[in-house]
Amino acid sequence: MKCLLAAINAKYIHSNPAVYSLKAYAEKAAKEGWGARGIQVEFAEYTINHRAAEILDDIYMKEADILCFSCYIWNIEYVKTLVKNLKQLNPAVPIWLGGPEVSFACEERLAEIPEADGILYGEGERSFPELLRFYEDFYEKKDGNCRGLQRKDTDSYKLPRGFACRGEGGEIIITPPQDFVDMDEIPFYYKTMWGKAVQGIGEPDTGTRIIYYESSRGCPFSCSYCLSSVDKRLRFRSLAMVYEELGFFLEKRVPQVKFVDRTFNCRKSRAMAIWTFLRDHDNGVTNFHFEIGADLLDEEAFTLFETMRPGLIQLEIGVQSANQETLKAIHRTVDMEKLRTAVMEVGRGKNIRRHLDLIAGLPFEDYESFGRSFDEVYSMGPDELQLGFLKVLKGTPMYADAARYHIVYQTEAPFEVLKTRWLSHEDVIHLKQVENMVEIYYNSRQFLFSIKLLLSWFGRPFLMYEALGREYVRKAMEKRKHVRAELYEFLLDYVKEHFSAKEEQFRQSLTLDYYLRENAKKRPGFAIPLEPYRDAMRKRLGGRFPDIPMKQLLKDYHVEVFEPPFSEGREYWLFDYGNRDALTGNAAVIRL
Repeated sequence: MKCLLAAINAKYIHSNPAVYSLKAYAEKAAKEGWGARGIQVEFAEYTINHRAAEILDDIYMKEADILCFSCYIWNIEYVKTLVKNLKQLNPAVPIWLGGPEVSFACEERLAEIPEADGILYGEGERSFPELLRFYEDFYEKKDGNCRGLQRKDTDSYKLPRGFACRGEGGEIIITPPQDFVDMDEIPFYYKTMWGKAVQGIGEPDTGTRIIYYESSRGCPFSCSYCLSSVDKRLRFRSLAMVYEELGFFLEKRVPQVKFVDRTFNCRKSRAMAIWTFLRDHDNGVTNFHFEIGADLLDEEAFTLFETMRPGLIQLEIGVQSANQETLKAIHRTVDMEKLRTAVMEVGRGKNIRRHLDLIAGLPFEDYESFGRSFDEVYSMGPDELQLGFLKVLKGTPMYADAARYHIVYQTEAPFEVLKTRWLSHEDVIHLKQVENMVEIYYNSRQFLFSIKLLLSWFGRPFLMYEALGREYVRKAMEKRKHVRAELYEFLLDYVKEHFSAKEEQFRQSLTLDYYLRENAKKRPGFAIPLEPYRDAMRKRLGGRFPDIPMKQLLKDYHVEVFEPPFSEGREYWLFDYGNRDALTGNAAVIRL
C-alpha cells in the first residue's frame, strides 16, 4: 500500500516541513516496530499558483491508497476542492486532513468537508504512524480497477489518539489528544532528502528553496490572535542536535534558513548559544531568520550582534500596535520603550536586517490610532515594515472574542478582518492602499533617498503613504504591471503637482536611487542628459582606475553627475556594483 502526503505551499520558494517530518517519523516508527511496515510513504508539493485541475491530475496519477493533506489558511479552499473531486474519482481511497486550519473545531470542519474521512488534530508525528498502522492492521487493498482499501473481516480495532473521524453510522468520533512529542525524537529529515527533487509539478529541489527549521515548539506568551499561544508547553531540541543540523546547512551553503520557533529568544541562554555558534561558523553566504521579542534583548546580545557579518542574521519583531489599550486587549505584554531602544540599538551596526510587524484590525485601534502606531514603528527605522491585517483563526481567543468586539471577517480563508467596532471597511480599504505603497516604496529598498526626502516635506510617514496610496488608485496604477522606471515617474509626477518648487532636487534624488540598484542600459527620462559631461566623467573614471580599460570600466561601474540643489556643487559619483550593501542590495558609492 502507498500513502501520499500532499502539501500546497503559498509560494514557489516555500517548502512544507510538516510533511517531511511526518514521513521521517513514520519511517522511524516502522523501524522501531510500532509503525506500519507495509505502507510506503511519499510526499508531493505544489503551490497555490498551480491550477487545481493540474494538481488533481498529478495526485491521481500517483495511485495512492491513502491521501493526507496538510491544511493552512492559504490552501484550505484548494484542499476542499481537491478532496471533493478526488473522492468522486476514487471513493474507496481514504482522505485525511491535518494542520492548523483543521485542528480546531474538528467536528465543524468534517461537516464542511463531508468527503474527508478524518482529521489528525494537533501534533501529527505520533498520530500519523498510528494512522498507517490502523490501515495496515484493519484494511486491505481492493482488487480490480478501483484504487483504495476495504475493511478486513474483523471488528477488533481501536482508534488511536489524536483522531477525529466518522463512525460506522456517520457520527463524528473524536479520540483524546496525543502526548506531546519529544523534539529530539524527530529525525533530521533534510539530511536524507537533500538534493532530491520533490514530487510535485515543476518544483525545485531542496537546495534552492527557503529552508524552514524548527528547534522548539510552544510559546510562553498569550497573544489572542495567534495559534501558538494555545500551546503553552515549551519544548526544545537539544543544542548538540541543533549545532549538528545547522552545520549541515552551513556546509551546503543554503541561501536562507528560517527558524519557525515562536519568540526564539524566550530562553536567553539558548538563543545566545545558537547565535554565537552561527557567528563562529559563518560560511559567508547563509542567512538565518529569527522571530524574537525585541524587549527581551540586552547589552550582551547587542555586543554579540556587533561581531556578526552583515547579513548573517535577520530579526523579525512583532510590534503589532503602539496603542496600550489594544496591547492589553490582545494579552500582549511588551515594554514599548525597551522595544524601541532595542530596535534602534540593533540598527546601529548596520549589519542585521530588522523586520517589524504591525496588525490592522485589532480591538480599540481606529484609523487615527493605527496611523499613530504606524508612525511610531516607522520612526524606529526598520529595514522592512510589514503592515498586516488581523486573521481571525479558529482556536484562538480572538475567535471567541470576535462578536464582543464586533469584528467582521471573511467567511472563507484567510478569515481576514473586514471591519471592527473601531475600523470601517472603508478604513480597511485605505489601509490596504497604505500597505501597497509601503511594499513598493519602502520595503523594496529601491527608493531610500527619494522617500526620505519626500517625507521631510510631509512630516508624518502615515500621511505620506496614505496620500501616495490614494493617488496610486486615482491613476489606476494598481490595475497594470509597470516597468521599473514608471514607479519612479509616479513619484516625480506627485512632486510636480504638490511640491513643484522641489522638482529638480527630487528628480536627482530619483536618479540616485535608480542607479544605486543597477547599471541600467536604458537611461530613465527623469535623469539629466549626460552628454555634456561624458569627457569629464571618463577622465575621472580613468584616473581612479588607470590600469583597467575604459570599456571594462563602463561595464562594471556607472558615473552620475549631480548638481545643486541636490548637491553643494557639481559632483561626480561612481556606483560600484561589485560592492553592494548586504542589507539593501544597493551599490557602494564613491565621490570622484
